Amino acid sequence: MKPIHKKYFATVALTWASSLVLCFVVYMLVIVPQQESKKQIEKDMAEAKRKYRSTVKAVQKDTDIHLSKEIENLRNQLRQFVIDFDDSANLTFDISRIATENKVTSVTIRSKGSDGFLAMPNCKYLCEHHINVGFTAGFNQFASFLNALERNHPVVFVDEFAITRSEQGDSDHQAFLNIVVCVSKGHDS
Repeated sequence: MKPIHKKYFATVALTWASSLVLCFVVYMLVIVPQQESKKQIEKDMAEAKRKYRSTVKAVQKDTDIHLSKEIENLRNQLRQFVIDFDDSANLTFDISRIATENKVTSVTIRSKGSDGFLAMPNCKYLCEHHINVGFTAGFNQFASFLNALERNHPVVFVDEFAITRSEQGDSDHQAFLNIVVCVSKGHDS
């Protein structure tokens, strides 16, 4: 080979060798630490994801427990206003008992309509139970009977009432009440 070619090949070989050495040094100083940093970041990210999942599970359990308690509280509040369909038959006995306790006489209790139950508009699980109550009482007994009915559980709504003054002065007056009670149709609420 000619000496020019040897010199050319030596220069090319030296350039390639120095470039490879330079690339190796850059790789060792820049790329390797970044890869280790990347592995550490991935490890930290995996740990953060694990903590996040466990926190979400814990929060969901707490939320589920909280929501369950809230639903139970709401159901208990609903029971104050709604009577079960099966228990609606006992309502007449409750009204009679309240009337007796308040010294109301000549009590007549009848369901309004054929069975006393009327559908509530836009209400799938509840219906109204209408009851007509007629009795004789003084004004004080009327007021105490009405007050006792409205404090009853489930809540009894007095839709209308009328009292006709007795022609015999302060003796018992004829009274009439139209009572409405919300009744569950038997579905789970």
